[in-house]
Amino acid sequence: MREQICNIIYGQKTRGRSNVYYDWFIMLVAVASVAPMMFRGDLSPWLKGLESITVYILFFDYVLRWITHDFRMKNHSVLAFFVYPFTPLAIMDIIGILPTLGLLPPSFMILRVLRLVKLAQYSQSCRRIMNVFRSQSKTLCSVLIIAVAYIFISALVMFVHEPADNFPTFFDALYWATTVLTTVGYGDIYPATQMGRIISMVSSLLGIAVIAMPAGIVTAGFMEELNKDLAERDKDDDKEGENDEE
Repeated sequence: MREQICNIIYGQKTRGRSNVYYDWFIMLVAVASVAPMMFRGDLSPWLKGLESITVYILFFDYVLRWITHDFRMKNHSVLAFFVYPFTPLAIMDIIGILPTLGLLPPSFMILRVLRLVKLAQYSQSCRRIMNVFRSQSKTLCSVLIIAVAYIFISALVMFVHEPADNFPTFFDALYWATTVLTTVGYGDIYPATQMGRIISMVSSLLGIAVIAMPAGIVTAGFMEELNKDLAERDKDDDKEGENDEE
């Protein structure tokens, strides 16, 4: 029984319609559970009912994943049941549920948005993206270090060169460097001197290059994940063809 439930949730052995239906059902429930957050003031009875029903469904899904975690990990020891509540996705799941159940203070109600993590758990596309970030984590961390160093150096140069009226604190300079890196440029803080504007132009050009690096890395990783999926499908098709011949 638990093995069948695990196969429906995770699709480890065979992935069929039941897996797809369950995935879509939980994702729709997760989206519906955050719909009441779009309204201010006292919620209407049907919105309160919607949130209560969807939260209990998500909590039931959490319990199902918990009691089948040993099959997921292929480790049928009691330790598997103690490990699951401390996994990152499980922690985000339960934190997103607890505020509505009244087990966390009202100030934590914003954590309900974590229910949308279900989209990453059940969506194949989100899983691929998560796998890309996991496989390219070292490279992306290197790019992040470069970006942080770029922001700090640009902010330091601008803070030292520009008058105190334009950049009163170093945090203002960091804020400016970050908006320049992301090519947003809100315009509320900007250099006034000629040299400061030259520095800003150079920073903008370098910022485009820094921002483009992770985009290329993620795209290459995503294509690699797609190729892996295609290769696995080809293997499954070949196995089915061999079985049909037999």
